[in-house]
Amino acid sequence: MQAHELFRHLRMPELGDVRQYVRTLPTNTLMGFGAFAALTTYWYATRPKALKPPCDLAMQSVEIEGGEHARRSSLLDSDELLVCYYDDVTTTYEVFQRGLHVSNNGPCLGVRKPNQPYEWISYKEVSDRAEYVGSALLYKGFKPSPDQYIGIFAQNRPEWVIIEQGCYTYSMVVVPLYDTLGAEAITYIINKADLALVFCDKQDKAKLLLENVEKGEIPILKTIVLMDLFDSALVERGKKCGVEILTMREVEALGRDHRHKPVLPKPEDLAIVCFTSGTTGNPKGAMISHRNIVCNMSAFVKATEKAVFPSTEDTLISFLPLAHMFERIVECVILCHGARIGFFQGDIRLLMDDLKTLQPTVFPVVPRLLNRMFDKIFGQANTSLKRWVLDFASKRKEAELRSGIIRNNSLWDKVIFRKIQANLGGRVRLMITGAAPISATVLTFLRAALGCQFYEGYGQTECTAGCSLTIPGDWTAGHVGAPMPCNVVKLVDVEEMNYFAARGEGEVCVKGPNVFQGYLKDPEKTAEALDKDGWLHTGDVGKWLPNGTLKIIDRKKHIFKLAQGEYIAPEKIENVYMRSEPIAQLFIHGESLQAFLISIVVPDRETLAHWAKKKGLEGSYEELCKNKDLKKYILEDMLKVGKEAGLKSFEQVKAIALHPEMFSIENGLLTPTLKAKRPELRKYFKSEIDELYAKAQM
Repeated sequence: MQAHELFRHLRMPELGDVRQYVRTLPTNTLMGFGAFAALTTYWYATRPKALKPPCDLAMQSVEIEGGEHARRSSLLDSDELLVCYYDDVTTTYEVFQRGLHVSNNGPCLGVRKPNQPYEWISYKEVSDRAEYVGSALLYKGFKPSPDQYIGIFAQNRPEWVIIEQGCYTYSMVVVPLYDTLGAEAITYIINKADLALVFCDKQDKAKLLLENVEKGEIPILKTIVLMDLFDSALVERGKKCGVEILTMREVEALGRDHRHKPVLPKPEDLAIVCFTSGTTGNPKGAMISHRNIVCNMSAFVKATEKAVFPSTEDTLISFLPLAHMFERIVECVILCHGARIGFFQGDIRLLMDDLKTLQPTVFPVVPRLLNRMFDKIFGQANTSLKRWVLDFASKRKEAELRSGIIRNNSLWDKVIFRKIQANLGGRVRLMITGAAPISATVLTFLRAALGCQFYEGYGQTECTAGCSLTIPGDWTAGHVGAPMPCNVVKLVDVEEMNYFAARGEGEVCVKGPNVFQGYLKDPEKTAEALDKDGWLHTGDVGKWLPNGTLKIIDRKKHIFKLAQGEYIAPEKIENVYMRSEPIAQLFIHGESLQAFLISIVVPDRETLAHWAKKKGLEGSYEELCKNKDLKKYILEDMLKVGKEAGLKSFEQVKAIALHPEMFSIENGLLTPTLKAKRPELRKYFKSEIDELYAKAQM
């Protein structure tokens, strides 16, 4: 057949043919075509251009000269690390002063009473009250010096920031205390940091401190300043043990009457001693300087400047503990740019109401909260149709994410995700998560559903807060981004776990102006964390991905050997098993005299009944936790998930016990940053562990 004859046989249908075909179609089919065409047109018309990334997403970090295979951010033009974003902001005092200037004395700190709107105090009022507090401390005999420590034992509230700024104005150092440390650790910190004065929010905390003074455990403590009202009996009790009890109002009045000229800190001066709880032993006081804080804040601004530059129009919801550096850095970013901070009411159960009232634009979160949001969203999609629609809509928006588009005005937003966004106030444009790992599934879904810039960071108190961060335009999950512009990162061999830097795997080590000065009065622990060349050894095991981002794959500190000599990293295995649908929490345990692993499993209260029913089992949550058949089914599911994830045979558990109560901070099984306290878990479940090993060997 000739070419022209072939084309004649394959000719396009003429217009008349098309019309004839359309006339034969049913009306509902035509309406479907019309709706599809309209939706497609609307989608193309409203689809924005992808955000231009600040660097090549295929090369987000580059190796620096020096032979250690250390990598820096590609956002930098040279190997010189970022210390300050603004030349006139080198201390946390100057952070606030810049905010005071650019805000034009706008609203700064806000609080609300139940069912009321937020009430605000201005930048100038915060600045004045900070000077009153600092002046009062000087009048009471405290030194304007970076070796003068002042305690704050309170939840997030305006007074926290006012006191902190008061300390910085006169070169003093803040030492935060928090409930979840426990009375023993608080006593240890007060003595370690020589805290003669502690600011408390509530009377109960003052009573806790007085009890320890009465026992002779904290003789150094001489003054307690209370933010809330208290009764006269507390004052009398204080007098009896030599502790002066003052109101915040009295302290501010004293400072107003004896106002002192600021004594400003230098960048290298100590700003805060942040005690980390750790999983064993006494807490360690990480010494953080003004330079540490400013450079970490600056690095975040630099990394995100092209996408979400802060402005005076921004509002932060403050609910993550100010005692931790993650929240401190976020608040520095906000204050430096003259934006507002609205504090939650102090009850996490009222957070959603606070969000709807405040309508924040900046929302820092932790994975625990994100997991709850994710579970609640899918829990409310309680029919197969609702789940299908939710899944379909999220997949459409995830496709946009992959092409670099983040938005909240698509058809899917208007029809499916608007209510989810409204629950957070409807104005969130920036979210940051850190402090613990988050699953790629949860992060990707919420990025799509919330339609805002959503960054994941990685770090620890010892590098001030963050040392790596995802960057604008890279909305993939499963990694923690590239090194921040204030530090370099290298990986070091962990031979016993078969991780080698030459293969792009090893312990994550950090160096830069955000790395802390060491632990307060603890040279031995400092030497364990900081080597002679100034590298911070994190204890986490990382892997470089081809695009120059870092993936955290393991934890070095918790490894142990089984009887046959195999090394086990329990956290890696726990992260795999957490993919099993009926599991909420679990604890993997092994011993050097045993050849296999066992596990304590806490089933998921919300999903267990539905999952068990599919297996033909029914009963209350507590009854199901005692059901031997259910235990067998959960173990089978764990082994299946483990096999799919590539766990080796010796990494798979042989036996499990079901426990109905969640591990928590309150029952002493989790640290304040929600990490497992392994020694406590071993002790708590000793009888179950012994029984599991005994039965498994029968």
